[in-house]
Amino acid sequence: QVQLVESGGGLVQAGGSLTLSCTVSGALFSVTTMGWYRQAPGKQRDLVASISRGLSTRYADSVKGRFTISRDNAKNMVTLQMNSLKPEDTAVYYCNADPPFYSSTLNSVYWGQGTQVTVSS
Repeated sequence: QVQLVESGGGLVQAGGSLTLSCTVSGALFSVTTMGWYRQAPGKQRDLVASISRGLSTRYADSVKGRFTISRDNAKNMVTLQMNSLKPEDTAVYYCNADPPFYSSTLNSVYWGQGTQVTVSS
């Protein structure tokens, strides 16, 4: 069973920085493209950054140049460094594979509890 544990969220003023971390267990982490997703109230959950097994990265236009995704395969950890935060970055942030880990037994996608990021203006 896949487990995803996110941490590092909090309240920060606009222009500030936060670093989110996620540890993964129960999956072949080192060969999996990992991503960070976010979901604001009333909106769908969107992928904002991903990193492949070969360390290729992709970013949503809204975070490009401000967020940096990285991974540590030895620790099964993926990190999101967020700089120059804006109020519109306020959301619950989740890590997952890209595409998300799926359980055919449960017929559902695995998600962690997420971590809340709130950016005040």
